[in-house]
Amino acid sequence: MKKLALALSVVIAAISSPAIAEGNAEAGKTKIIVCSACHGMDGNSMIDMYPKLAGQHATYLQKQLHDFRSAAQTGGKDGRMDPIMSGMAMPLSDQDILDISAYFSSQAIQVAEAKDVPELGAKLYKGGDVSRGITACMACHGPDGKGAELAGFPTLAGQHASYIKIQLTKFREVGRHNDLNGMMQDVAKKLSDNDIDALSKYLSTLK
Repeated sequence: MKKLALALSVVIAAISSPAIAEGNAEAGKTKIIVCSACHGMDGNSMIDMYPKLAGQHATYLQKQLHDFRSAAQTGGKDGRMDPIMSGMAMPLSDQDILDISAYFSSQAIQVAEAKDVPELGAKLYKGGDVSRGITACMACHGPDGKGAELAGFPTLAGQHASYIKIQLTKFREVGRHNDLNGMMQDVAKKLSDNDIDALSKYLSTLK
């Protein structure tokens, strides 16, 4: 709860801070040819191990690209190391990152039709599990899974279930640690494989 309170303070600080630099979506469209091989020309990846970038908050995309680039520059000591993305982000300028993020953010995400949505996924997302100290996911990511851009919380609605599952597992095993104040690591370490599977499938169907 302390970390959640901290996150809320970040929102307040962001609201009162100077305007965030914006990219040019049209310029970004000319810079995403390499990105499209995995993420699609419109940010709707057809490969479920790679995230959909369409409709994601521009500032979140910027942070991830900066973190990937930082990891490449420091040999993984800082940022977010990924064998593919760190190499892709390495040559990007700050303006490239702004423009690419603006482009993907401006696109519309395509959400798969709901099939079997695990009841457990909805339960954990909306209410958490007090007995295990699991905070409801919607406290940060919102009731509709759209996140909170000013606080740095990404939109999760409609994301590939496989990708969400991979990232939650990485957070749980501390294979990924570029989250705000370790919040996602704290939550993920309390989740079982079944919890992660249910949450991932539930989020993939949110529109």
